[in-house]
Amino acid sequence: MRQSKDKASKNDGASAPREELPFRVELWHDGGHDAVERILARAASAQLARAIFKAAQGDHPQRRITLRRDNRIIADSQK
Repeated sequence: MRQSKDKASKNDGASAPREELPFRVELWHDGGHDAVERILARAASAQLARAIFKAAQGDHPQRRITLRRDNRIIADSQK
């Protein structure tokens, strides 16, 4: 009983495992680099991910932003 209680308390953190957050919003390097600079956010739902993507476009209007689900690009600010 004690063991399962310890496991439950470890999983009660604010962040969910990556498997539960399949969407990510990425900020790409500026100036011709073909690489992601950083992941701005991860999300569990497509609706939330799209809202974050749109907000990121407003915060970084001259930069490439992508929205992915796993390895598939769903939206790209440069296209």
